[in-house]
Amino acid sequence: MMLSRAKPAVGGDVQHTDKRKKKGRKIPKLEELLSQRDFTGAITLLEEYENATKEENCNSDVWVNLACTYFFLGMYKQAEAAGFKASKSRLQNRLLFHLAHKFNDEKKLMSFHQNLQDVTEDQLSLASIHYMRSHYQEAIDIYKRILLDNREYLALNVYVALCYYKLDYYDVSQEVLAVYLQQIPDSTIALNLKACNHFRLYNGKAAEAELKSLMDNASSSFEFAKELIRHNLVVFRGGEGALQVLPPLVDVIPEARLNLVIYYLRQDDVQEAYNLIKDLEPTTPQRDHMKIAQQFFQLVGGSASECDTIPGRQCMASCFFLLKQFDDVLIYLNSFKSYFYNDDIFNFNYAQAKAATGNTSEAEEVFLLIQSEKMKNDYIYLSWLARCYIMNKKPRLAWELYLKMETSGESFSLLQLIANDCYKMGQFYYSAKAFDVLERLDPNPQYWEGKRGACVGIFQMILAGREPKETLREVIHLLRSTGNTQVEYIIRIMKKWAKENRVPI
Repeated sequence: MMLSRAKPAVGGDVQHTDKRKKKGRKIPKLEELLSQRDFTGAITLLEEYENATKEENCNSDVWVNLACTYFFLGMYKQAEAAGFKASKSRLQNRLLFHLAHKFNDEKKLMSFHQNLQDVTEDQLSLASIHYMRSHYQEAIDIYKRILLDNREYLALNVYVALCYYKLDYYDVSQEVLAVYLQQIPDSTIALNLKACNHFRLYNGKAAEAELKSLMDNASSSFEFAKELIRHNLVVFRGGEGALQVLPPLVDVIPEARLNLVIYYLRQDDVQEAYNLIKDLEPTTPQRDHMKIAQQFFQLVGGSASECDTIPGRQCMASCFFLLKQFDDVLIYLNSFKSYFYNDDIFNFNYAQAKAATGNTSEAEEVFLLIQSEKMKNDYIYLSWLARCYIMNKKPRLAWELYLKMETSGESFSLLQLIANDCYKMGQFYYSAKAFDVLERLDPNPQYWEGKRGACVGIFQMILAGREPKETLREVIHLLRSTGNTQVEYIIRIMKKWAKENRVPI
């Protein structure tokens, strides 16, 4: 099964201009506070206007400005109430459009959508909603159209780069982002996005190096940016500090919950992972879990918003994995394997799919890339690797895998695999050794029959010159460990041949 990689958070809003406004000594006006996104300061000033709203001839702009400020403070109910009291305007419609998205009210969303006009502000709002609904290509189309006539809107390059990042085009995202960073090299959101691209294209160390300037920059005082950086450092460092950093951010940064779930799963703490997402668990009784999992993977992987992304392709690979359609699994895994060369989970799935389609040579190579000791001690790993060794004519290595295991039900199963697969491949020596151990552990007649056939097979190979004559001594020793009446007859024939050919036994 496929576990997604941890997800760094890319953040959100940036300034629309290429010049930073400096703080003056005079008391700022409401419009200045709004343009500088100092919404706490704005709400303080607007409290004075709240009293004015009770007057008969209240200026409608007060209501819509109050609503916008509430919106940016996350006070959506208050924003909606104030917004509906404002006179109809394009700003009011955009505000209510975004609130409908926040409240997941599709009917209102479509109503306000229809009121949008072909003007820059309305189109930017529409692109924003497309982005939040994972319609990234639609958002890109709008941003690029606006940029054609408004090159000075530098921040749109960041938005386009964010969309390309979400579509897994990390190299394209970097190219677009560079246009903005050439003009504004200290942008927190842009530098964080650059770090996220480095994480996907290279590794966590390269990503962390990009964040270093942000961490060292005392001017990076936005609390959200600090939380964003702390979150991403956990991801870039492979989960280090996850339990200290991520829990408080679960309801602040969307990716934090998923990354914490991934952390718990990798620690085998399934209960804690479940607790974080239990509200998303279907409640229908007596479910066929494998079938439902396959359907959910297909639902996500086949959706318009995810079908061309790496997570979407991972879902389709997992769907076909559960259906045991491994040729289809490989089509999807091959499409993004360059991003996961050193990822143990990806390599585990990739190697299994390769082996299941008969390409055991490549499967063996990929299995051996895996570094996780826990994974390498997993029976699924051991059994697939043993099968690959046998199919690749390396039965001794498969036998050594068994010798390193402690006696258990799993080691017994591996013995059965080695005994039967080696027999099928004509590797009778290790088949006989495996059947011998099985027979001593369980005096089942089928194990004697397997050992007898393997021992005779070795004898035939000795006669054909394909096995050293000296091996006959060990074959006779294996046969004598069985109390079956057929043993003496077989040994007598072998001894006679050995005497005639002067083979010491």
